[in-house]
Amino acid sequence: MIPDVPPPGTRTPMIERERLLAALKRLLKERGWRYADLAAALGVSEPTIKRMLSSGRMSLERLEQICDALDIDFFELARSARGTRESRRHLSLAQETALAAEPRLMTVFHLLCQGWRTAAIGEGYGLRKTELVRLLAQLDRLRLIELLPGDRARLRVPRDFSWRDDGPVRARYFQMASREFINDDFGVGEAFLALEIRELGEASLATLQRKLEKLVAEFKEAADLDVSLPPERRRSVGLLVASRPWVFSLVDSLRESVPAGRGSGRG
Repeated sequence: MIPDVPPPGTRTPMIERERLLAALKRLLKERGWRYADLAAALGVSEPTIKRMLSSGRMSLERLEQICDALDIDFFELARSARGTRESRRHLSLAQETALAAEPRLMTVFHLLCQGWRTAAIGEGYGLRKTELVRLLAQLDRLRLIELLPGDRARLRVPRDFSWRDDGPVRARYFQMASREFINDDFGVGEAFLALEIRELGEASLATLQRKLEKLVAEFKEAADLDVSLPPERRRSVGLLVASRPWVFSLVDSLRESVPAGRGSGRG
């Protein structure tokens, strides 16, 4: 039998259990599920569900069943419990503004966030030492890094920060990077490009949005795992995720040929 969560002898602090339960309850509310709905999905009684979600005592197998029913995996649930989705961490506006103003500064900061050592940046990109030190000192003044003896650097910000949606970095670089990224034939073996156009209901669209967010989170987690590898064992990989209400102009042009007096054919 699978032991209760958490197993005896390896109990997590009570606050962690409460956060996990709160995340489950919040997820049920977001999906519009009642306890009765979850009970029906698991084939148990509603009082059983209420008891599990109030006490926090359930088997690993039961927790997996709940996650399956809600179309979420345990790691995504744990991220939600930690509040990462609700409270993304950002740089300050002044820090973003400085990075947006100087592409070289932005590039050095990006490489440091990817685990590059300062010496490797200088060698790999042919930067003169005086220029590299100038950029590192500027990052230190911005409190993005701590400049250490020997021109080494230690990040002062978390690696999993997010750029502000309406911030200066996105305003300057996002459109340029997106156009450059998509302007390719994606012919190499490691490349993947797919464009699908379908009509979805609100529930399906919400599910898709969650899965896209999960994919981006897993992409960042994979990068965090590989950050300790030397640069020569890593490759820079771009992931562009996009989804929005959209009608392809080719389809929309059909309306121009519809004779006057006729409807669009959609009720």
